[in-house]
Amino acid sequence: MIATLQELVEQKRPWIYSFVRILLGLGKPFLLKSDIVDAFTEFCRRDPGHELEYSPFKGFVLCSQEAVIHGSWICFALRPKTATWNYVRFHSESAHFEEMDVSEFLQFKERLVHPGHQDDWLPEFDLTPFNRDFPQFKESRSIGRGVEFLNRHLSSQLFTNRAQGQQSLLRFLQLHQCRGQQLMLNDRIQTVAHLHAMLDKAQDFLSTQPGGIVWTDVAHTMQSYGFEPGWGRTGQRMLETVRLLADVLEAPDHDNLRQFLGRIPMIFSVVILSPHGYFGQANVLGKPDTGGQVIYILDQVKYLEKEMYHRLWEQGIDLEPQILVITRLIPEARDTTCNQPLESIAGTRHAKIVRVPFRNPAGEIIPHWISRFHIWPYLERFALDAEKEILAALGGRPDLIIGNYSDGNLVATLLSRRLKVTQCNIAHALEKTKYLYSDLYWETNEDHYHFSSQFTADLIAMNSADFIITSTYQEIAGNPYIVGQYESYITFTLPRLYRVINGINVFDPKFNIMSPGADPDVYFPYSDSSRRLTELAGELNDMLFGNPHPHMRGWFEDPDKPLLFSMARMDRIKNLTGLAEWYGQCPELRDEANLLIVGGHLHPDDSSDLEEREQIQRMHDIMDCYQLDRQMRWIAMQLEKNLVGELYRTIADRRGAFAQPALFEAFGLTVIEAMASGLPPFATRYGGPLEIIEDGISGYHIDPNHGLESAQRIAGFFRRSRENPDEWLRISQGALKRVETRYNWKLYAHQLMTLARIYGFWKFVTNLEREEIRHYLHLFYSLMFRRRAGLLE
Repeated sequence: MIATLQELVEQKRPWIYSFVRILLGLGKPFLLKSDIVDAFTEFCRRDPGHELEYSPFKGFVLCSQEAVIHGSWICFALRPKTATWNYVRFHSESAHFEEMDVSEFLQFKERLVHPGHQDDWLPEFDLTPFNRDFPQFKESRSIGRGVEFLNRHLSSQLFTNRAQGQQSLLRFLQLHQCRGQQLMLNDRIQTVAHLHAMLDKAQDFLSTQPGGIVWTDVAHTMQSYGFEPGWGRTGQRMLETVRLLADVLEAPDHDNLRQFLGRIPMIFSVVILSPHGYFGQANVLGKPDTGGQVIYILDQVKYLEKEMYHRLWEQGIDLEPQILVITRLIPEARDTTCNQPLESIAGTRHAKIVRVPFRNPAGEIIPHWISRFHIWPYLERFALDAEKEILAALGGRPDLIIGNYSDGNLVATLLSRRLKVTQCNIAHALEKTKYLYSDLYWETNEDHYHFSSQFTADLIAMNSADFIITSTYQEIAGNPYIVGQYESYITFTLPRLYRVINGINVFDPKFNIMSPGADPDVYFPYSDSSRRLTELAGELNDMLFGNPHPHMRGWFEDPDKPLLFSMARMDRIKNLTGLAEWYGQCPELRDEANLLIVGGHLHPDDSSDLEEREQIQRMHDIMDCYQLDRQMRWIAMQLEKNLVGELYRTIADRRGAFAQPALFEAFGLTVIEAMASGLPPFATRYGGPLEIIEDGISGYHIDPNHGLESAQRIAGFFRRSRENPDEWLRISQGALKRVETRYNWKLYAHQLMTLARIYGFWKFVTNLEREEIRHYLHLFYSLMFRRRAGLLE
């Protein structure tokens, strides 16, 4: 690369020098990709004879992800393809390029944050040695298909030594039992040869039995062969499972192995962790730190329990699956149930919310809500207390632990290490990519955000997990223009604390893309009149068009206009105030539609969250500045789930649209809900919605950094739809089709149960446990995280 760049300098020196001078003249020590590309575009426009636009140098500019400037040096972080990074620097006076390693690049950044300070002994976090011999993807297009790759790769490896592979599978089958009941195999089968012989006998026997018989009809004979319950509820199902295992042993095939593992009854209890916010089933949405993650988990539990029950039932196991959602008990719960230690989850058979309090060092319960940014000192004690509750409630260890967000994933790490249970992580959103330069200036933000604790916890948890679920490819590895959330952890620095040389491997087969859906019982098409909740029509009409009350501001002077609707928490990243400002600045959009916003509180004093209070006041200021009270209604209420579903449909009836203006959105559950209702969406191009929406087919992408352009794009859609109603119908139908084929909870639950079984199997028979990396991470937790969280004196 250096040779190529230097050759370009020799050929195009005057123009490259001029372009670099422009970058130096921007007066910024740190340049983003957009700064570099915009400067190059402007340079090409001003001087069309420079020849750089059509030279290989343009490729260099386009793959420059960031630049760091100090004196005459400008250092570039290059991302020529997904998750592949190179570092070079250019000296503007001598006009030459030099290659840098990642540590040098990070040190260069550190010196700009703290001039005159250089620490040659700063700790470096580097997982490179642990990944050398572990299987991984080679192609970026395969990222997120971990279980498929792992099963294929390890199947061929395991059965290369056929005798050893068969012995490992036998030992795995001998382990299974639940609540004192032995499953699959009993102690009559001790060798692979005996297993082969008994499988032949079982096939012969079951082939002579009616397909509808149940286990009790054949139990005596099957147990005499060495088999126990778990092969199937009916004779037909038992025969299929026996044949699958015989095929795996006879002619190993990764697909047969996947099918067989999917049938083994090995997941009876699941623990889901979500410590922060107000986790409850009513009156919680819109409260600080409480939004889509709560909806996600409650829907996940409902469909996961159904899938667990179905699989156990099919295999002839008459045991009720158990799911516990472990969250924080908040004595000062306001109008929620978050002060109740135990709560059954509606729509499930036995799933429960178990609430465990945070305690201070003296063991006293913390009574009030605590921001997700400030909870790090409490999580270690919380994990130990949660462990006791879990063991008591389940009567033993769970079979799978699922963490959520940074705090839940850290607690999942602590529990899975102690209980030796398969760990799954779901990040939902990693804060590092949300807050610009949050790593470099962590010390400036430490009192409010405590990023040093959070980013350290993220590194530990994501590398400890047996498998990671993401909703989109973007979440892992971004796209050609944007760095993925997980990818951003490959390398970064927390100046004067530690630097990360290789923090995560996004080519690791632990990553799996599994998109959730919207609850089909709540979010269904506006055209499905037989299911519409007509009894809510009056309440919704008053909410939208009635006189304002203490929880509303604004009204619609022209109520016949379609509604542009948005709903989210009132925080800076969700950008509801940004949407209101775009609307105020765009006469075309104000002519075409009214604006409806649902979120937050109406008065700053009603919120305990500093950021939310700031956003509430800003919303009032924007409405005053642009005189929006006759064209915008702001509803500061927490709406019940069924009411929200009918609200989407009511807005669709009036040919409205949904806007999701976030500066960054990891997934976009409200986008899925709107689309499932037939409401055309406009959503941020930064994050998950870029994958969810097919631009111009099932909705539209908008750029929150170019608000006026976004507002004009929305206005254009409303104008076209007014002139040609088929345009609105085309996007509405595209949205419905997209959700139906790609985003549903039933498929999600099926995939999750399959993943848990396959990763559990490979963890048992191979080095998937990776004990050496776990020791490294445990050391990092003990020496770095505990110190940052204030757990070390």
